[in-house]
Amino acid sequence: MVPICNSLIEIDSPDETETRRLQLYGKGELIDTTTQRIWQVCKGIVQLSTLYPTGEEALLGWVGPSMCFGPWFTYLETYQAKAVSDVYLMWFSPAEIESSPQLAAQLLPQMNHRLRQMEALLAIGGLRRVEDRLNQLLLLLKQEMGQPVSDGTLLNIRLTHQDIAGAIGTSRVTITRLMGQLKQQGLIGFDSKRKIILKEPAFLAASQCSVLRR
Repeated sequence: MVPICNSLIEIDSPDETETRRLQLYGKGELIDTTTQRIWQVCKGIVQLSTLYPTGEEALLGWVGPSMCFGPWFTYLETYQAKAVSDVYLMWFSPAEIESSPQLAAQLLPQMNHRLRQMEALLAIGGLRRVEDRLNQLLLLLKQEMGQPVSDGTLLNIRLTHQDIAGAIGTSRVTITRLMGQLKQQGLIGFDSKRKIILKEPAFLAASQCSVLRR
């Protein structure tokens, strides 16, 4: 059965088909951000990033179920969205949002969610020590996409060391070293798909320099 977004109102026009609006992107695919479509995630996770003139990629955050994204929300010249799992997306036009107070009101909580996430990433990026930035990023991911498991919290997204490095402004080599240390200390582990497991309460106890509400 095709997943349907329940957080936004249904389309008023009876002849509008779901297939016009619902689109599937496979894991690893880039999502079209060349038009002013407003995308809403129905299922899966999308990773947002930008590219600097040097060619380096900076991670902007993640969008999960019911959250929205698209070039309509950004000033950035380069805005990239990638499916980090298979994702179902619904799209709306800016004109539909602007002409429907009900639709705009239902969109507001999702915009607020993205704002909180972006503020958290900005605060984390301002921490001086890379170790603190990494720990706080993992705590943010716990809040955003954590799933309880028997030995802690599983981060329900597979991140490369380059992804993590891009999110906190450091190098992949540094992240590889720090992740190895966290694993040796028994603070994190990995499942069979190489997704990160935060070992609790040990990881929380070790993350003292917190900029996030717990």
